Amino acid sequence: MTPMITLLGLGPGNPAHLTRQAWQLLESLPEIYLRTRQHPTVASFPASLQVHSFDDLYDTLPSFDNVYAQIIEQVLQLSMRPQGVVYAVPGHPFVAEATCPEIARRASLEGIPVQVIEGLSFIEPTFTALHLDPLPHLAIIDALELASAHVPPFPPDAPALIAQIHSKAVANDIKLTLMENYPDEHPTWLVHAAGTTDELVENLPLYSIDQSESIGLLTSLYLPPLDKGTSFEAFHEIIAHLRAPNGCPWDREQTHQTLRTNLLEETYETLAALDEDDADHMREEFGDLLLQITLHSQIASEYGEFNIAQVIKSIYDKIIRRHPHVFGNLKVEGVEHVLQNWEKLKAAERNDDLMENGGIEKGILDGVARALPALSQAEEIQRRAARVGFDWPDVRGVVDKIDEECHELLSAQDLASQADELGDLLFSVVNLARHYEIDAESALRETNARFRERFAHIEKSAHAQGKTINDLSLDEMEGYWQEAKKL
Repeated sequence: MTPMITLLGLGPGNPAHLTRQAWQLLESLPEIYLRTRQHPTVASFPASLQVHSFDDLYDTLPSFDNVYAQIIEQVLQLSMRPQGVVYAVPGHPFVAEATCPEIARRASLEGIPVQVIEGLSFIEPTFTALHLDPLPHLAIIDALELASAHVPPFPPDAPALIAQIHSKAVANDIKLTLMENYPDEHPTWLVHAAGTTDELVENLPLYSIDQSESIGLLTSLYLPPLDKGTSFEAFHEIIAHLRAPNGCPWDREQTHQTLRTNLLEETYETLAALDEDDADHMREEFGDLLLQITLHSQIASEYGEFNIAQVIKSIYDKIIRRHPHVFGNLKVEGVEHVLQNWEKLKAAERNDDLMENGGIEKGILDGVARALPALSQAEEIQRRAARVGFDWPDVRGVVDKIDEECHELLSAQDLASQADELGDLLFSVVNLARHYEIDAESALRETNARFRERFAHIEKSAHAQGKTINDLSLDEMEGYWQEAKKL
């Protein structure tokens, strides 16, 4: 009799699925501790076996995390007895089981021996019921984790098995999360009590999974994949293939520098799609832009600079770091408070950069990309200055500044001075747009588009009369222009 812990797997629920080693242990034991009595195999235990369970914790503690933490502590305490402790769980001790891995880890740190007696997990009988092979890339997801997510945390072109859907409420939350990526009518299979005499498989469309009357403690959901190529991983693979020795000769020759024009063109085409407010066009252009980002990342990986996982991790960390009011405990009151805190966070980052760069300090405006279009660059410069209080208190001050710049432009005596004053005027106009919460770049692009349409109307009107636009007088062109505005 030595202090130790025995972790026992009770299988999916049919006593016939217990291993010989498990049966022999159960027949020799005076007592056993169960995470829960709510498991079909418990009814077949030897009559002489004294059974304890932790079911009362589920009723008294506020969350599963609290329950599991308490079970772990109690099992570790019980293990210090001369006879040790046998702790049994449904299925396999290390499959979809929160307590056993942590018990084993803590026991190892404290020098407590651990014996593991394997059990058939829920996975094998589930795929027997479905007549499917989970390979090559099944995702296994915990129902409660998925229910609390906003989007599914696995690639949609891989099948998924969602375990431990113990109630209709959990099924409803899962359904809503999955419907972010999957169509409402996507086929699914609910598998109830797999491996027991009560086994049931239901084929239901995704939107109705929470309507099943058979959902219980032994319910899982099998989710077939979407079409091939619907995951980022699959997309990354084809980009890497293009760059591979057996890939595309053109793609293999590209570098960061040769792709600069492509990135710029795709960015402007994406902006054009946004201007059109055309969903299909936006979807296409976002894909083209993603291609450029992924291709640059693949090239960087081949150069030994960085890879796409590092790109994603970097922006992931930055978003969390800059949103303590969402992912941390900071309390904010409105957008202004968010922006003020944003500047504090960025100032701290600049201080970290200062230490890393040997004392070379970066200013507030250093992060504004000089490659931005002039209007966008001006707006971002003004926005950053305003965050630290360098701004007109109201629109009136901006309008007066525009009036002042107009007079200075008219008074300028040479081309260089005129260029300077015109730049100041444009900068002030952008400031006015910012105060009105209008994106100056977008506003000008929309004006350009309207001018194109109206000027095209003048040309068509001239052609309708058998003329070219060069044949029209200024008054005639103005007349067609006003007609176009009415149209």
